[in-house]
Amino acid sequence: MRARANAMRILFVITGLDYGGAERMLLNLVVRLAPSHEIVVVSLTERGPMAADFERLGARVIALGMRGPHAMPSAVLRLVGHMRTIRPDVTSTWMYHADLVGGLATRLAGLPGPAWGIHNGDLSIESTKRLTRAVIRLNARLSGALPRLIICCSHAARRMHVEQGYRDDRFMVIPNGFDMERFRPSDDARRWLRAELGLPADAVLVGLVARWHPVKDHAGFLRAASLVSRTHPGTHYLLVGSECDAANAALVALVESAGLTGRVHLLGARDDIARVTAALDVAVSSSTGEAFPNVLGEAMSCGVPCVTTDVGDSAHIVGDTGRIVQPRDPQALAVALAEVVGMPRAGRLELGRRARARIRDNFELGHVSALYEDAFGALLQPRRARARGMDA
Repeated sequence: MRARANAMRILFVITGLDYGGAERMLLNLVVRLAPSHEIVVVSLTERGPMAADFERLGARVIALGMRGPHAMPSAVLRLVGHMRTIRPDVTSTWMYHADLVGGLATRLAGLPGPAWGIHNGDLSIESTKRLTRAVIRLNARLSGALPRLIICCSHAARRMHVEQGYRDDRFMVIPNGFDMERFRPSDDARRWLRAELGLPADAVLVGLVARWHPVKDHAGFLRAASLVSRTHPGTHYLLVGSECDAANAALVALVESAGLTGRVHLLGARDDIARVTAALDVAVSSSTGEAFPNVLGEAMSCGVPCVTTDVGDSAHIVGDTGRIVQPRDPQALAVALAEVVGMPRAGRLELGRRARARIRDNFELGHVSALYEDAFGALLQPRRARARGMDA
């Protein structure tokens, strides 16, 4: 068994605690770190719906209430005050605004620089707000001065940010990790969801788990589904995520124009994603930009084969256990999806078995959390060495 590192007081600073991929990964990490280390989580904005999840793990949650760019200087000063009280051994910031605010605050508080965290692999104009682009440019200029380490969740995102001017020698890539006890194959989940939707027990379900956003390309997915339905008319499709519900008139119109009314089920945001994911036959990621999409690892952990666009580290995650197509090509997506949908169930199960094994071998949460723990310990090591020298 791996020897535990010395206990640390770790301060995580994140932009907010709404449901999202980076936020879920931080929660997964805290699940593993909280039993051995003291954890404080600071949200720059409000507490958010995930704050209670962190507190149930024993972490202390602080919300700074920052609203808009004009409040950023005040947030920096408030964070400085908390840092001086908390005196963290290590500060880890997650996402661009938190990187900037946390980096400035550690400098003003007289603390060692933080480990910045980058969890984004799409810097396109349609997916990145103007203010965020300005923060990215500023962070690039400060990346040699503020952080001691930049932890990036994907190799593709690292390359992208180095091209933006980030200091290459600061980077370490640590992939997202997946809880394979929570996300696991389940025949019960398959039966439950089909019964909930009023579908036959053997209905083929294809799922897209993604919030409503242009970068997720729901329109492209639905065009592909429409093509697949011509040869596989019994297939049903699930859309799961924020605003993917009947109240979204634009999405409903897309479903209708694709001729998929009655075949597409809009489940909206769910708090039982693990069970819904385990009920799928095929998981799809149709995004035009990602860094390290959690939905792929979660589906693969559940033994569900994936069809994904080749963005960020998606192809690396899936490997040879699914199908990879170019983004913004519904025809190619349809061909790949039809190939997997058209397999005998035994063929999909074999792909799923290999997919779960790939997550176990490369992206299991215990292994990934150990990489974070080692990285944080390395940041703290010089301070502890100095302290031992002073005590000698």
